[in-house]
Amino acid sequence: MKEIREPAVEWRPAIKQAMRVAAEEEAKSNNGSSFPSYNYRWEHVTVVVSLAQKLARLVGADEDIVEAAAWLHDVTKQDGETHALTGAQSAHRLLAQTNFPPEKIEAVAQAILNHVGLWRDEPLTNLESMVLWDADKLSKLGLTAAIHWTGMAMTQGKAVNTADLITKRKLQQWQDKAIASFHTEPAKRAAQARSKAFDEFWDDLENELNGNDLE
Repeated sequence: MKEIREPAVEWRPAIKQAMRVAAEEEAKSNNGSSFPSYNYRWEHVTVVVSLAQKLARLVGADEDIVEAAAWLHDVTKQDGETHALTGAQSAHRLLAQTNFPPEKIEAVAQAILNHVGLWRDEPLTNLESMVLWDADKLSKLGLTAAIHWTGMAMTQGKAVNTADLITKRKLQQWQDKAIASFHTEPAKRAAQARSKAFDEFWDDLENELNGNDLE
């Protein structure tokens, strides 16, 4: 009798759904609702996926590994400092249940393990890990970061008005260290430009609020 096998689960929709559920759970924990007006985690991850995919193509990294790692790098973010380890373990379990190439699963987990931190004292050596790290940090710079950070600050009660946002922005001193830690040339160039745009945005906003453009 011929064995009947269940069709393989497609990996892209499966991991995207897993991240969506995780983002909603995190939002509920932070805001008391699974569907707040702004879901920072989902916004962040979807941008990281987009950046990682493009960067992978530019530098010749394995696109399957990079895409899967980008979707799942924060899937256990609520675990705090251990989220890279638990995220890598979760990625192993999730991908093994899909049609994702099994020989690439370990590389996905390694990239997730390596993505933590806003800067690095030593560069990474694996290309796919480099791409995820660069994409993750690049998403935290520039005008995209200004919008994402504003949405998160407002929905989580970390800022109540525009003046609060400007004050808190001035306390962020990690960007220069992050930029010095980028690995790939496209990301290095983009990081410099984004950092400048980020600073100019908040400076221009402060000048408008103070009416400096009237002088």
